[in-house]
Amino acid sequence: MRRSLEPRIRGERIEGIRVWNGALREPVRGRTLRRRLVGRRILESGRRAKYLLLHVEGDSSLVVHLGMSGRLTLVEAGQPRQRHEHVVVFLASGGELRFRDPRRFGLVFALPTERLQSDRHFRHLGVEPLESSFSGQFLAAQARGRRGPVKNFLMNAHVAVGVGNIYASEALFDAGIHPQRSVSRISRVSWERLADSVRQTLERAIDQGGTTLNDFADAGGNQGYFQVCLSVYDRSGEACCRCGAMIRRIVQAGRSTYYCPRCQR
Repeated sequence: MRRSLEPRIRGERIEGIRVWNGALREPVRGRTLRRRLVGRRILESGRRAKYLLLHVEGDSSLVVHLGMSGRLTLVEAGQPRQRHEHVVVFLASGGELRFRDPRRFGLVFALPTERLQSDRHFRHLGVEPLESSFSGQFLAAQARGRRGPVKNFLMNAHVAVGVGNIYASEALFDAGIHPQRSVSRISRVSWERLADSVRQTLERAIDQGGTTLNDFADAGGNQGYFQVCLSVYDRSGEACCRCGAMIRRIVQAGRSTYYCPRCQR
């Protein structure tokens, strides 16, 4: 989403903001959005965990979390409002950046840029998996004293951010680690292999534009294509691409987990 937006909105000036429906996970405060953003030029986009950041002049940032079904789309001015579109940002060029969220689990708010890391939405977040601080050594240190399943640990945003359910299953398969294995029973070598697998899985997914299983699309309305590369996720009962064993499905912490019983002992 960030990569699809960046070349299309950098340098744009925000001329107005309209809140059609502010009843999201947290109420959208239209007055604050307009005070901090209107009349200011977008300098660059960023991302922290699953938050999209649009940094504008005057040390302010628009923060958007897509929740489970949210989407940001850049459309031409005057297009009829679509169902579930809740917030629109009017750009000087005539374009409109619209936030659509059928389930309304998303967030839209503005903050001083210097306060982002100390804000309650961000201060508890762990490391970014694509940064150098994410390594097998880091994962082993974070796991010390814990005993829970490795998949739950991998998805813990206090440890590392952005490793969602799909990518956790795929990375564990790539690393040959059973999703139910306790973090207390993983060797240093296996932690290194898992860290590499997480990075490679995320990089491949980004290159493919993300994973569209239901309704994900980028800012231009384009779907992702990583789902055609999935090795285990949502493939219960199908043959493993490596060994031919049947992929299995279990439920962990209320989420579906897929794995190969032969490749991931």
